[in-house]
Amino acid sequence: MSAQGSTAAATDNDSRLALQFCGLEFTTPLVLLSGCVGFGEEYTRVHGFSNRDAGAVVLKGTTGKARLGNPPHRVYETPQGMLNAIGLQNPGVDYVVDWILPHLDFGETRFIANVSGSTVEEYVEVTRRFDDSRIDAIEINISCPNVKEGGVAFGNDPDMSARVVEACRAVTRKPIITKLSPNQTDIAQNARRCIEAGTDAFAVINTLMGMSVDIATRRPVLGNNQGGLSGPAIKPIALLKVHQVHQVAAPHGVPIIGQGGITSASDAIEFLIAGAATVGIGTGLFYDPLILPKINRGILEYLEHHGFGHVSELTGTLVLNGAAAPACGC
Repeated sequence: MSAQGSTAAATDNDSRLALQFCGLEFTTPLVLLSGCVGFGEEYTRVHGFSNRDAGAVVLKGTTGKARLGNPPHRVYETPQGMLNAIGLQNPGVDYVVDWILPHLDFGETRFIANVSGSTVEEYVEVTRRFDDSRIDAIEINISCPNVKEGGVAFGNDPDMSARVVEACRAVTRKPIITKLSPNQTDIAQNARRCIEAGTDAFAVINTLMGMSVDIATRRPVLGNNQGGLSGPAIKPIALLKVHQVHQVAAPHGVPIIGQGGITSASDAIEFLIAGAATVGIGTGLFYDPLILPKINRGILEYLEHHGFGHVSELTGTLVLNGAAAPACGC
């Protein structure tokens, strides 16, 4: 639902921004990211905000059973970014399906579930539960630690990533979006394995692991010691990862939600050029809760100025400068 007195969507459903993503109709390429908008209604309390300004909203990470999350502090601002270690606090999938989804306005936008788990079996359980619901698509967060394999994150190993995707694919007909971690050696190889396992799309990238230290106590600021870094600080890394995954995914027709540090229309356009079909806004909402219509307008202005008829024409139009530079950047 929209906040009382909120303005109409700035784009007025401009057809130049509307697109299909995994067979779903999006009114705009903007996607609100998991963990930044609760379960789809938090920002509707803000005057002037409307879910209609987003093509889709990704709900907070959901597990099989309720989780209390990590001890405080959970969030810490850093230069050009933010560390978070929420710990997947959520009420569990049954509560989300039975009590939260019925109150969402599916006429406003598309809603995507975010599935998390500590075992492959938990991923399957949560995915199966969402399959029997109104949710439009399912995003799989494979950055969670695998408790049966010594706590190594599923998403850091291509084979484990593929196991999760394949298992979830077997229990749902809904589109699966695999959220890839940047904390791995070869994100392109991981993408290949996930495509083979049946993913329909990718979200690139999740947060980078980081830490901040309180020099007065010589302890980490976050109660969990480490957390995920998001915000403008990670944008250059995210852009490169989107480009790398696009090279693998494009031949298979697998689209990408590009995300990581987007706070302006020019940021969003960079991700589209690098290979994203849609772009995710997360930490940027904390800078400006009314950022969505501004980005939509900025994209439209760019299309007009540069002679593009539709936003999809931008995807993957990156022109490299000769041979690729060495990985070290030298």
